[in-house]
Amino acid sequence: MRNPRSLRAFTLVELLVVIAIIGVLVGLLLPAVQAAREAARRMSCSNNFKQIGLGIHNYHSAFNQLPTQGTGTKGPDAGKVASDYRGNNRIELSALVGLMPFVEQQALWEQISNRFQTDINGTPAFYNAMGPWPNASLTNYTAFGSYDPWLANIPTLRCPSDPGVGLPAQGRTNYAVCTGDSCDTSFGGALNRLSGLPNGTTYDRAKVSMRGAFAVQIKTGFRDCLDGLSNTIYAGEITTDLGDQDKRTQIVAYPGNIISLGGNLGCRPSIDPLRPNFWSATPAPNTLFASAEERRGYKWASVLPIYTQMFTILPPNSELCGNSNAVSIVMAPPSSRHQGGVHVLMGDGAVKFVTDSIEAGDSSFGQVGIHALHSPASRPGIASPYGLWGALGTRASKELIEEF
Repeated sequence: MRNPRSLRAFTLVELLVVIAIIGVLVGLLLPAVQAAREAARRMSCSNNFKQIGLGIHNYHSAFNQLPTQGTGTKGPDAGKVASDYRGNNRIELSALVGLMPFVEQQALWEQISNRFQTDINGTPAFYNAMGPWPNASLTNYTAFGSYDPWLANIPTLRCPSDPGVGLPAQGRTNYAVCTGDSCDTSFGGALNRLSGLPNGTTYDRAKVSMRGAFAVQIKTGFRDCLDGLSNTIYAGEITTDLGDQDKRTQIVAYPGNIISLGGNLGCRPSIDPLRPNFWSATPAPNTLFASAEERRGYKWASVLPIYTQMFTILPPNSELCGNSNAVSIVMAPPSSRHQGGVHVLMGDGAVKFVTDSIEAGDSSFGQVGIHALHSPASRPGIASPYGLWGALGTRASKELIEEF
């Protein structure tokens, strides 16, 4: 007779089978969980962008213009030397700075718009209202005292899908304003006019080449957007650098003229053929722009294109490429950690997802402008040579947009 108190146990084979089944189920479930998490992060990213769009519209309602990309204060020493470092910011503040009180960052704006007290080895020191030069290095802050507003990480400016955190970035942003389909004079183009000097060649070049909703150091508004708010990109998503030579976040400096090359084809030989999203370790004949602090999205307060501008020349998630002075003139398409494309903010406040495969015309066509660097074919007033993508980036070029 069977002993009623006897216990039945699993054999080793049965236990291994159960473990194998559980492993298979987890393997099948994990990608779905990851996809669901990324979908949630992508939705949160889109919501942040919508908040920025609402802030732009509220700013326009208050001041009848868009926040200027390239504004601030000026002084005798350009804010870069010891005698004047805390005195001005060289008119190099990004449009994101003026947007702060309209995206629920009133406390941060109060710090920026008033004198700011800092500390140098126990001695109080002060920065003037509107802060110092936003392109200062961390070494400058060590010498002259930290300016906390420029180092702030603002949740509204961060996409949850981007894992970048910490130094050497000085306050990351995943959103950049659109300045059109030409990177000529994308830094300081109108500085002559704002400094009280007569209109010069640089300013004239800026008026022609800055064809986006935002123009560097030039005021623009909804009335300037003749192509229609719903047909014009106002801002795009960018990914920040992780220190891994990603072609979307670190610049390669091309020794020639990228303006006449159009879609920066001169930098493409530097892409690693085995890892097409990254630069080669030896990118000859080009060079990696080596400063660890000058990477994509690293300074939310700076006007420079590497930090807070995007162009509709090459499609989303294409490479960065700059002239020999790679910080000031650089081809900077939007980019993201999402699969297959990026978010863009349209002028009417809508957020759309643009795929990497969007029709982008002739990438070898020279950029529009009036300088001798430009080709004769890239005369002012032409429709964007960069297809649907380029047309969406211009505010008043009268292109016909049939489908988007």
